[in-house]
Amino acid sequence: MQQLLPVAIRSVLEKPARYAITRLCFFFNAICAKTVDVSKLDKLEEDVVVTLCLLEKYFPPSFFDIMVHLVVHLVREVRLCGPVYFRWMYPFERYMKVLKGYVQNRTRPEGCIAERYIAEEAVEFCTQHLSDVSTVGVPSSQKMGVSKPLSGCTNTEEVLPYIEQHMIHIKTAYPKFRKRTKWLQDKHNSTFIQWLRFKVQSELEEDNHGVSENLRWLAAGPNMAVPLYRSYLIKGIKFNIKAQDDVRTTQNSGVYLLAQTMQVASAKDKNPILSNMGFYGVIQEIWDLDYQKFTIPVFRCDWIDSSGLVVDELGFTLVDLSKIGHRNDQFVLASQVKQIFFVDDLMHRGWSVVLSMPNREYNDVIGDEVLGDVIIECEPFTRGMPNVDTFDELVGELGGQNIRDGCEDIWIE
Repeated sequence: MQQLLPVAIRSVLEKPARYAITRLCFFFNAICAKTVDVSKLDKLEEDVVVTLCLLEKYFPPSFFDIMVHLVVHLVREVRLCGPVYFRWMYPFERYMKVLKGYVQNRTRPEGCIAERYIAEEAVEFCTQHLSDVSTVGVPSSQKMGVSKPLSGCTNTEEVLPYIEQHMIHIKTAYPKFRKRTKWLQDKHNSTFIQWLRFKVQSELEEDNHGVSENLRWLAAGPNMAVPLYRSYLIKGIKFNIKAQDDVRTTQNSGVYLLAQTMQVASAKDKNPILSNMGFYGVIQEIWDLDYQKFTIPVFRCDWIDSSGLVVDELGFTLVDLSKIGHRNDQFVLASQVKQIFFVDDLMHRGWSVVLSMPNREYNDVIGDEVLGDVIIECEPFTRGMPNVDTFDELVGELGGQNIRDGCEDIWIE
């Protein structure tokens, strides 16, 4: 709820009330995080007190019952008991939904649950000793690729020494362009594959060459016949192409990539700098490159141009999905992206809010652990909770117009 509520009220409430509720959502995002910084708990406790005071300006006294007051003590509970996700009840509540589905005779619900649970456990135990059978209760997806043990990250690390050698080779062959970083990078991208193939072949002719089998197949290149998938499962996460999402109510085609890239101030800038930059995109095709001994899944994505990316004052990332850029570099390794979701922004037509949500399918990650989903974290979508001064600046003059009447203090002697 703390993820979707700030997005849902963006076009509904006035700015002062909306920002006060958003601050409360930021607080719950912070305490529900998988990693808690103990040094920041005092500041977080002060912020939630101020947030409740801000809520008192816009909501009637009947709203503030004992449950609202207990929010003040949540930080102290985290300080004494540790992260919240070890103690919350969401896994048990979700499993209660499963147990309620076992009931067929409403006059004997306990007996139905017991018999169905024992029968399912027996079938599950038998399937462990049989081959070519499917388990009970585990959803299966048709025509879906599954990630192989060899990932793209391992291949990249194995090729890194050759990338450095190729850059040195280019600087030696073109000494006039040694200081032109962008030209060197473009030359490297266009000639590296062919250079790597000849380099590996020359090393294979030597004794004790040390070239691994994986690197030899990588240098040879993939099979020209490339299978395409509409869905792909990698690291327990299901990805879909955009055409697959268009006929479904769920969304699994949004991806985010954090890459080190060269950034320039303008087209005439000859001194680009290397820094990390985030890219947001939508999967259009899923390729499974076959290197004979292993396969590597890659995504062809439509990446959002920098002109279609905005971060508002509260830290929400807004993207315009119609502004497509980077058309010359659309492919990315499936192991290098993170799944995200786009929610239509009702305040700004044509723009979408970027949200990062927990994985829906994570059986391959944590195995058969019954309560393993307690470790799945819902990552915050903002940079952090704005301080009170920033809040007052954002609200401006509207803050006084929306304060409810009767907020004066009453002194009792």
